[in-house]
Amino acid sequence: MDSTGIAERRAQEIRQLCAASLRALGADRHLELLGSRPYRGTAVLPFNAPHLYPPSPGAAFESFRGASDGMALRTLHSDTAAHLALLPENPSARLVFEVLEQFRCESLATLPGVVSNLRARHEAWSKEYLASGLAETSLGMLLYTILQVTRSRITAEPVVEESEDMIEATRANLSPVLGPLLPALRRNKLSQADFAPPALEIARLVADAVQALESRAPTRKAPKESKAAAFSLLVDVEREAALIGRTGTGTSGTLEAAAGGYTVFTRAYDKESAARDLVREDLLRGYRERIAARVHTEAVNTALLAKKLQGLLCVPERSGHDSGAEEGLLDASRLGQLIASPTESRLFKTERFEPVAAATITFLVDCSGSMKQHAEGLAAFLDVLVRALERIEVPCEVLGYTTGAWNGGRALKDWRRSGTPENPGRLNELSHLVFKDAATPWRTGRPGLAAMLKSTLYREGIDGEAVRWALSRLETQGQERRILVVISDGSPADGATANANDENYLQHDLAAVLRGAEAAGSTTILGLGLGLDMSEYFRRSTILDAGRLGGSESVRDLLGLLERSLRPGR
Repeated sequence: MDSTGIAERRAQEIRQLCAASLRALGADRHLELLGSRPYRGTAVLPFNAPHLYPPSPGAAFESFRGASDGMALRTLHSDTAAHLALLPENPSARLVFEVLEQFRCESLATLPGVVSNLRARHEAWSKEYLASGLAETSLGMLLYTILQVTRSRITAEPVVEESEDMIEATRANLSPVLGPLLPALRRNKLSQADFAPPALEIARLVADAVQALESRAPTRKAPKESKAAAFSLLVDVEREAALIGRTGTGTSGTLEAAAGGYTVFTRAYDKESAARDLVREDLLRGYRERIAARVHTEAVNTALLAKKLQGLLCVPERSGHDSGAEEGLLDASRLGQLIASPTESRLFKTERFEPVAAATITFLVDCSGSMKQHAEGLAAFLDVLVRALERIEVPCEVLGYTTGAWNGGRALKDWRRSGTPENPGRLNELSHLVFKDAATPWRTGRPGLAAMLKSTLYREGIDGEAVRWALSRLETQGQERRILVVISDGSPADGATANANDENYLQHDLAAVLRGAEAAGSTTILGLGLGLDMSEYFRRSTILDAGRLGGSESVRDLLGLLERSLRPGR
């Protein structure tokens, strides 16, 4: 794996550790961290303190932990409804009030490691702020000084060392106004209700100061967005607009505003097909030979893989007794031997257990255009897995999803003929592919897997509906445990749908489908990203080296993800 892939995997491991810390410290098993967004169940949690979003990619581990620890303490010590009821409308006042409440929650940390992590994150964010150049304006320095001084007073920790001389003049100017209010912050930190009045008064005073600065310098140039993105602020008080609010996680304003949720303009052209029926027999034979050659080259030990999968996906079931044991249950059928040979000790029997499949697994493959380059390696990877799963009698399906046309096809034409009504929802023809169904054995299903190499199958991706489809097929399986593995190298994308609704319409739907399925708990959903970190969508995911698909490394990565995900308590 190249250095980029290693770095992405390390970042993913850090996020998983931070998510575990979030649940433990927040005393809530429903808390989760997807990408940089915190969730409780299916609901996104609003964390509006600037230093919580998100640490820069090269940040120290303590900085990542500090952000997740801060989120956990906010959930543990803050009443969200009470806080929102008091939240000021003025953007700058809102920023200050949000941050003060976060500082209050962080000041209640008692574990030395958590306190250290919070300090590390605050220092890292402060340095990023200064490096961004925002402190070079009067307004930027005012906000920075407020954050440094109030955190120092609430937590009884010194301001960041690099800031002491820099903020001295601004702190001196603020002292006559803020001086009487600062002691009340620390004095009332144990009570959110008592803390709120002095916090609101400070927020109001800051808003007045911001307004005064703006009136004196209305044409002042705002910091560049590229600099601002390095550290994330909550609101751009100079332009009364969001400067950081939330990271880009695929939220669709159109979908949020729609009373009926996700919609589809027409399903008239949607189809579900057996993939092998879409490819000529002579081509399938050639594709099959290429896959067999790739599998032979990678030389994955299928028997060993089956044994490892058996430990994860099968359970022991009583299948009778073994006689002739020296201990166990007395075997009445062998008592005659005791009379014939008094020294005979093998008169007992033991229960025999055989591993029996207790799970069914579906692999759902993204067949959008960018996946075309991975087709051969992916087909070899799945071929090996299907053979191993068949050995242990675990039912397995391989499905794919794409569209029937580029840029909307007939669905888009129908929409135009109807007068292009607003917010039509999904505007393309679904093409759902069955490469191998659960009832088909590997030997018979090989031509279907070979169809994965047909390049013209790959178009655009409607991921949310594909996940719904795969889940509905899994529900018909009789096994107690159901597992869905989604394999992709990018986010949902369909040009026609994005242009007619908004660019995040499909991303939003995928996130909602996955969160709903996780909350239902009937299916374990895993994400395999081909050179891509999929933790923005999937609670359980890992990164595969796209250049080494089909080999032992990619198989090992999947086994590791299965082991972590199927372990009790996860």
